[in-house]
Amino acid sequence: MRAVIFANGRLTRPIILQPDDLIIAADGGSHHCLGLGIRPQVVIGDLDSVRDDELETLSALGTEIITYPARKDFTDLELALLEAQKRGADRVLLLAALGARWDQSLANILLPATLPGLRISLVDGAQEIHFVHPGETLEITGQAGDIVSLIPLGGDAHGIITHGLEYPLFSETLRLGSTRGISNVLLGQAATTDKARVTLGAGLLLCAVIHQET
Repeated sequence: MRAVIFANGRLTRPIILQPDDLIIAADGGSHHCLGLGIRPQVVIGDLDSVRDDELETLSALGTEIITYPARKDFTDLELALLEAQKRGADRVLLLAALGARWDQSLANILLPATLPGLRISLVDGAQEIHFVHPGETLEITGQAGDIVSLIPLGGDAHGIITHGLEYPLFSETLRLGSTRGISNVLLGQAATTDKARVTLGAGLLLCAVIHQET
């Protein structure tokens, strides 16, 4: 099951939802849902960013409201991810997870590293962030010329194999802090949908994809 989580950051482009998506709003992410006419199944957090009238509207629509105290150990977005996992989601699409606060944005980007049981993707307009864990293969769908950057996290990433990228890696290592994996390019014929693959042997890899604006 796929969960779609709306955070309280910048929403640059709405996503096409699937009928069986589990939709969760992390606190102020409920603003995006209401603005788009989307009913989330769950709103979760300390609710400091949601007005009482909005909560009444959501409750009337049948949304489950899960309230946490303001003094808590986790951000609203992490609580939303844990709730999605508890409800059986194995894939998560994070929307509006980036914004003006660098601390919040960085924390949101790194959150998927703590939940290897979930395949989590962050989407912000034409840009996507994915994580690759040891033994996994990430399939990237895009067009020729799309930028694909590979960034190791937590240490060096080993045994990286790529297919469909201009600068291939053959069971190689990317060092933590090195920029070698930045600005690779998806191959293929222009104006067609193509795919690339990234496989990781050991470590943790962040894959950032920048699609060409059409």
